[in-house]
Amino acid sequence: MAEIKAVLIILVLTMVSLILIPLQWIAIRLQIPICRKLPQIWHLIATRLVGIRIQQIGGPSPDRPLLITSNHASWVDITVIGSLMPLSFIAKSEVSRWPVFGLLAKLQRTVFVDRTKRSRTAEVTDTIAGRMGAGDAMVLFAEGTSNDGNRVLPFRSALLGAATRAVGNGGQKVWVQPLSVAYQGFYGLPMGRAHRPHVAWYGDMELAGHLWGVFARGSFDVIVRWGDPVLVDGDTDRKALTRQLEREVRAMTAASLHQKPIEHEDSGESGDSDEIEPFEFFSNAEKPGKAGV
Repeated sequence: MAEIKAVLIILVLTMVSLILIPLQWIAIRLQIPICRKLPQIWHLIATRLVGIRIQQIGGPSPDRPLLITSNHASWVDITVIGSLMPLSFIAKSEVSRWPVFGLLAKLQRTVFVDRTKRSRTAEVTDTIAGRMGAGDAMVLFAEGTSNDGNRVLPFRSALLGAATRAVGNGGQKVWVQPLSVAYQGFYGLPMGRAHRPHVAWYGDMELAGHLWGVFARGSFDVIVRWGDPVLVDGDTDRKALTRQLEREVRAMTAASLHQKPIEHEDSGESGDSDEIEPFEFFSNAEKPGKAGV
């Protein structure tokens, strides 16, 4: 029965994609505003088909420019977050070359970062600033890699700094909002540490097999928590900002996983690697078949 469900999900998603992909391509080429909304429709359909139940606590800031900083456990994060509102992602350039996923990422107007070409730092920074300045909400997975979903890794300040400086240097300000995604249950029952890796995608996990497993197992529960947005300008200390956002996301994730009130950590140094170039940000997301977005 599980195999039949997985096949049906793949067939329906294929049919939906065949309809929406040409529409999105035209909308992007003609710069029609609906190009922001069509990817959200695709993600909404995908979450319904798979049986992903999303509990949203809080909500996205209505203010713009807006940069959303999230933890990252799985490719499923992209569908979950993408279903909540019109937005785009910041991802490593390798994603653009992946079969199917690369096309979908391009159609969501993802900003790709080539960490091997530091000469393009200013260009990519300007692209991020331009998109946020035009009203696009941008999502950054601030850990730079994915993990088993039971914890939040240290945030990296480099690309966050590049994104916020891009707007701050123009005399403008940008809102940065922390976001937590936590996989909490299967079929209404607590998921637990041992079963959370069935949804999380990290390390050397093979993508096709993981996709099939998620489609076949089906119904699971996700808690999405929005933190308070922070107003950032050109004078903001990006390292202090990174530590603050990391603490917020870690506290929200722990509260979701354990179904307890949010307990904030004492402020202090995180494990952030500050002495790296902006587009070495994704250097710990190299393993074959990993998202790293």
